[in-house]
Amino acid sequence: MATSPKIAIFLSSLIFLFALGAWHISSTISDTDQSGSISVVDSNGVEHLFDETPDRIVLTNTYAASVMRMLGINNSVIVGVSGDFYDETLWPELSGREIVQQSAHSEIDFEALLDSRPDVYIVFATNGMVDTNAIREKLEPVGIRVLALDFFKYDSLRMEIGVIAELFGKQLEAEMLFSEFDTIEGMVSNRTSQLMESQRPIVVMEHHASLTRDPVVLTGTSQWTDMIFKAGATNVFADLPGHTTHVDMEAILDANPEVLMFDGIVFDIGFNSYDNESRCETHFDFIRERPGFNNLNAVRNDRMAIMSGEFAGPMMIHGLPTLAKIIHPEIFSDIDADYFIDQYFSKYHGIERIGKFICTSGE
Repeated sequence: MATSPKIAIFLSSLIFLFALGAWHISSTISDTDQSGSISVVDSNGVEHLFDETPDRIVLTNTYAASVMRMLGINNSVIVGVSGDFYDETLWPELSGREIVQQSAHSEIDFEALLDSRPDVYIVFATNGMVDTNAIREKLEPVGIRVLALDFFKYDSLRMEIGVIAELFGKQLEAEMLFSEFDTIEGMVSNRTSQLMESQRPIVVMEHHASLTRDPVVLTGTSQWTDMIFKAGATNVFADLPGHTTHVDMEAILDANPEVLMFDGIVFDIGFNSYDNESRCETHFDFIRERPGFNNLNAVRNDRMAIMSGEFAGPMMIHGLPTLAKIIHPEIFSDIDADYFIDQYFSKYHGIERIGKFICTSGE
């Protein structure tokens, strides 16, 4: 059926108006990106300009939420989370918020995300399981700023905390937090800085991916390399590039580490978790059964440890005395390492620490 001239003109007008509206929205978003009194640069090197502190934030990992608590930011600004906030004891006010994805590493539920109407979406910057660039390409055209921050690398932790502090006007709180970091690090370094190279145990830190395949170790840009050194030891794979990398069994056997540690993110340990199924001991048995591993110094001397996921995030400084005491029990025998972790939870989370945070072989 032919379209009448009047209808054609009407439809053309509608198309023009919709196009004009889309252009206006796009221009508004672009203008917002180009001006603002608050300027921050995220860990992807992307500058973000804000006219005012955002009041609607979506975040999908607990590390970012922990930093916001450490800076005393009111969590009422958080309008969407991931399923990682399931623990009502630790996250009573966030466990019931709109879930925009099942975990920090899963696909985004874009309908739920848009329903929460966020100004900012905080995402990992360099996590290999998160495609940050793809997320940015999808969200920023619809007016959602994508702020990429990790909070799991030592060399960028203070900078990233500073970004959140700048965005929410919490610079003084950040300085106080950094002063606390300095105190803890200073206590440890006073005892380890004079160690000779021969007094620094050789450490291998395996990633949780080692549970399903040949060893994957924490390497050069991992915060574990920095923390292991600060604790008075040497990560034998520190010179390898990247955050993690696969190594042959023979590489670990040749290194013959004195301490063998494991990133325990996927183990049932940490806050409000107790390894009730004894998966830690099962894992230690698995390591002992690797060909040749029964001759490793770390295995023979029962110096294997699994560290809960909290040690890999913004709690890493408060966890440093614990790591140092595992590596040098003789130097830190008088230090109550649990005190620092207890203080972290009581001071910044307002809760008593519960759960098993470390598994050690031979315990």
